[in-house]
Amino acid sequence: MEKNFDIKSLISTVPNYPSPGIMFRDITTLLEHPCGMEKTSEMFLERLKSHDFDKVVGIESRGFIFGALISEKLNKPFIPIRKKGKLPRKTISQEYQLEYGQDCLEVHTSSVNTGENFLIVDDLIATGGTAEASISLIKKLGGHVIACCFVIGLPDLGGIEKLKEKKISIITLCNFDGK
Repeated sequence: MEKNFDIKSLISTVPNYPSPGIMFRDITTLLEHPCGMEKTSEMFLERLKSHDFDKVVGIESRGFIFGALISEKLNKPFIPIRKKGKLPRKTISQEYQLEYGQDCLEVHTSSVNTGENFLIVDDLIATGGTAEASISLIKKLGGHVIACCFVIGLPDLGGIEKLKEKKISIITLCNFDGK
């Protein structure tokens, strides 16, 4: 990996999106960078060397991008967690709180077996609600989440600490202060 690769410099910040006071961290500029995806997956793989897991979970939708890359590189099954009503086979669901309401995630019941270990992947962790809902889905089916990895961490919003309290290893490739 290039020693001078700076993932943080490839992530755009869009002020006041989607609402006033929010500093939106946009990964599309990272995705558009010629070697951004390759370097991002190399950084994840380096940090995951000490973690033993059976399957990779990607949270809709940007977690699919990075989760599928990790899954392919490590030759492990990829499991999508999606918004309600998007998966065709038997599912279980988990509601969770958003800043302005609530949402619901689902996973196929056949994708998780009792005793399996999982890695959850998403682009960003803020308050941790989406990650916590995903962890709950895996636990309901008898799986164990051993680590969660994110391109971006927003530690000031508390999600990273919430997951650490659950004794789950947290990997972020870069962190931004504030909202």
